[in-house]
Amino acid sequence: MYTASWRDVVRPKLFGVSPDPRDKPYRFVIRIALVVFHLFRFRFDVRGSEHVPATGGAIICSNHVSYFDFTFLGLGALPQQRLVRFMAKKAVFDNGVAGPFMRAMRHIPVDRRAGSAAFEAAVRALKDGEVVGIFPEATISTSFTIKDLKAGAARMAVDSGVPIIPAAVWGGHRVATRGHKVELRRGVPVSVFLGEPIVPAPGEQVSALMQRTRVAMEALLDEAQRGYPDQPAGDDDRWWLPAHLGGTAPTAAEAASAAAIRAAGKEVRAAKKSPRALLAGRLRRR
Repeated sequence: MYTASWRDVVRPKLFGVSPDPRDKPYRFVIRIALVVFHLFRFRFDVRGSEHVPATGGAIICSNHVSYFDFTFLGLGALPQQRLVRFMAKKAVFDNGVAGPFMRAMRHIPVDRRAGSAAFEAAVRALKDGEVVGIFPEATISTSFTIKDLKAGAARMAVDSGVPIIPAAVWGGHRVATRGHKVELRRGVPVSVFLGEPIVPAPGEQVSALMQRTRVAMEALLDEAQRGYPDQPAGDDDRWWLPAHLGGTAPTAAEAASAAAIRAAGKEVRAAKKSPRALLAGRLRRR
């Protein structure tokens, strides 16, 4: 297990001997992330960093369970002194606070109404020798299993001639994930597993390449889940485990059904309590 230290935060050659000056904002953000990792004492199990090429383009294809997954995956590429350009929703770039940082770090905005622009930008970055990070599920998986994957990553690999690095992240969802309150707890283990490169075969169909990627991602995620050092503290703490491992997370089918209801705008939301009702509840608890 690796825990970030102050020495890591200030290490002079953390990004190599002569890093690109254009990436000064990105390097600053990474050092801030290391400070956060240190303060919260995250315990990282990072495996397979050697599979990220030291030079040249590559696609890191990962599952998605936490709002912080991109920071954890970036940590997995750091031993190779590579910075990952993540593809993220355009709404993040439109945010007044996050947007300037996202653009300064040269991440790639994805407008789902005009996806071709993001695809072309990613292919250009890959041909320029960048490492591009993609969450092919397109959103957080609330079942904590691999959802159906979008084919964009495989198409990018074929068009740019770069390998896909399958990956799995696990544990960060215990801090912040969809549908659960943020739990700023200390000492949470976080697993970051990177698999062997998957190289598109000559003439290989996109669907076949994506299936190979999915199989590799599922194997890495299963390894991360089954080898995770923490166990639920009790029955009310089993929410972060997938159903097939004895957890109370929804099954893949249940999660897909809930997502379809949300997409159709038919989700039933709990009515907000009036100030009088809130006050009465507090008085009853006294």
